[in-house]
Amino acid sequence: MSAVVKLKFASSPESSHNLMNPSNDETQPLVELKNVCKSYGSSSILKNINLTVKEGEFIAIVGFSGSGKTTLISLIAGLIQADSGEVLKQGQAITAPAPDRGVVFQNYSLMPWLTVYENVLLAVDAIFKDWTAAQRKAHAEHYINMVSLGHALTKKPAELSGGMRQRVNVARALAANPDILLLDEPLSALDALTRGNLQDEILQIWAQEKKTVILITNDVDEAIYMADRVIPLNPGPDATFGPDFHINIDRPRDRTALNHNEEFKKLRAEITRYLMAIGMEKAGETIKDKIVLPNVKPNTSNDWQQDQSALKPKTSDLGKPRYLEFSQLSKVYPTPDGNSTVKVVDGFDMMLKKGEFISIIGHSGCGKSTVLSMTAGLTEISEGGIILDNREVDIAGPDRGVVFQAPSLFPWMTAFENVMLGVNRVYPHASKSEREDIVEYYLTRVGLAESLRKKAGELSNGMRQRVGIARAFALSPKLLLLDEPFGMLDSLTRWELQEVLMEVWERTHVTAIMVTHDVDEAILLADRVVMMTNGPMAKIGKIEEIHLPRPRTRKSLLEHPDYYKYRESLLTFLAECDKAH
Repeated sequence: MSAVVKLKFASSPESSHNLMNPSNDETQPLVELKNVCKSYGSSSILKNINLTVKEGEFIAIVGFSGSGKTTLISLIAGLIQADSGEVLKQGQAITAPAPDRGVVFQNYSLMPWLTVYENVLLAVDAIFKDWTAAQRKAHAEHYINMVSLGHALTKKPAELSGGMRQRVNVARALAANPDILLLDEPLSALDALTRGNLQDEILQIWAQEKKTVILITNDVDEAIYMADRVIPLNPGPDATFGPDFHINIDRPRDRTALNHNEEFKKLRAEITRYLMAIGMEKAGETIKDKIVLPNVKPNTSNDWQQDQSALKPKTSDLGKPRYLEFSQLSKVYPTPDGNSTVKVVDGFDMMLKKGEFISIIGHSGCGKSTVLSMTAGLTEISEGGIILDNREVDIAGPDRGVVFQAPSLFPWMTAFENVMLGVNRVYPHASKSEREDIVEYYLTRVGLAESLRKKAGELSNGMRQRVGIARAFALSPKLLLLDEPFGMLDSLTRWELQEVLMEVWERTHVTAIMVTHDVDEAILLADRVVMMTNGPMAKIGKIEEIHLPRPRTRKSLLEHPDYYKYRESLLTFLAECDKAH
């Protein structure tokens, strides 16, 4: 956190106390919701929502897909009206949008024909009409630079990544200088480094300008790091608030120091357990296996005719060294002007045992996905080579199952048909009923037994990702490659799918590599975590062996005495890369 914030707290103890412990302030609430209910048609979204937010308070609401979090923010913003109950600001009913409430949604439209600067200036011009043109220009540029987009002032939205477009939205909301910032997962699409920087900038504005902030997030760590209170919004229909978790940790907070803070660990465990309990209640009883996996091997295996089990590799093969070998792997791309080249990955060199699970982490641009893409045979190798089960990787093939952040499904086909496409290709020697059993088995394993015949276009993001995972496992690949498959999902869905992935992996012990930004996900899933230095010319900076017993669960992870040691190792490495960058 910047020195400005530290000075603010140091020079004004009374103000600092009120900001850190707003519940001690007896003044009228700035925002109040009383028994608020909201429905769309016959679907009840929110029921009896009660919330009191004091001036200067920072609230984090942990919301999940379908829990009504965007509806809640829209009510406070005045974009929609409650069916019953009251939504008040300083005792007055909120009936319409106003500039005193700055809103940043997860997906917020920019004017596509305007530049970054012009999009932000729209808000500044509308609100600060009495300022001179020079003042308005300086104000807009200040907030654009704050979100690290000074280099993109003249670019239009179509030229920006999704993360950069979100940063424009954040800058535009901040530039309006509202009393209340309403943030609906504004940082969810950003890489960990940019997300951390923006968290600190938002905290700086909150403390320095005494903003009141209501943040919707799916990240428990982000909620604890930023907020005074964390409030779960239980999934709908009839969504209600869970208990308040008060964050009694002194400010300013340091991410690395929090890893040693007992209050942080306690709160983190309590909130996570509460959310996991919600997930179990929502999911209900798990569907028992009804389909037996047929004893047939895919034609992607060198010796499928000799293998006896389709469920897992032969025990004698597990742990076989040099099953997958990266030998001085490098990737070079031409620069945009075509006059030179840049080496993105430089000398990636390591070996994997058969049945090993590896996580690769690092900041954006460090070449994680490039390594994965070369391993999948989707990107040409510039230097070095990859050997999988004694064969060189040079093209894509069904012996490698790939799951991307957004699974490529045919929306007009059902979940069953999407998986069957791959199964037909790799099991041509199996009977029709055997192929159908393979598809149904894996879709059931990932919790889609009731949605087999639904079209992919009708499924939620989390359900589509389940189809992608089922398809990858159904191919019985030699190597499973996962490129941030849960990165865009809410915490509840992400945790659930991590459990699904671990459970199915325990049955198959397929050799796997996962690229992730999530330190906890990397530790939870992997035998080893490979940490990459910043690009260009990214290399393997450090490899951490994870000696935690399997099978693993998130609950057992939080309770293991070595968990925070591994977590600190990874966070320290990423922080050092950040400083070097």
